[in-house]
Amino acid sequence: MPVTVVALHVAPAHRAPMRRLDEVEAVAGRGLVGDRFFGTRHRHVTVQAADDLDRATLTLGRTVTPTRTRRNVTLSAGPLPTTPGSLLRVGEVELEVVRVAAPCRIMEHELGEGAQAALRRRGGVVCRLLGGGTIRLGDVCDLDPPRDDRLF
Repeated sequence: MPVTVVALHVAPAHRAPMRRLDEVEAVAGRGLVGDRFFGTRHRHVTVQAADDLDRATLTLGRTVTPTRTRRNVTLSAGPLPTTPGSLLRVGEVELEVVRVAAPCRIMEHELGEGAQAALRRRGGVVCRLLGGGTIRLGDVCDLDPPRDDRLF
């Protein structure tokens, strides 16, 4: 079964509520239009896997939803590549992993005590956008696309 986009979110400002979207415009080298990190140097998009959220739910004992983790893109399954420089393709958009997305203390506010621990190693990845386009719910994802050395 292919890995697909199951949730998309942006927040216009730090600590602002996440807005669920059906699609979002991704601008190469800039980020997701309407998101608080648009225009930052490396933190263009955060990606997580729904099966990691399911495991975090079991650990925490409370439902961990994509909206409450404050990540932008939720895929139906992982494992996500975590090595900096790894590539992934989400629909028509190519991303490069910058680092693992460590759960922040806002998670404790969103999900309650123990959320940071439940999401440790399950918080997804921070990526930079190498190519722009539109990311849509249902887009098929490639978690290990072939590397085109002409891009680097």
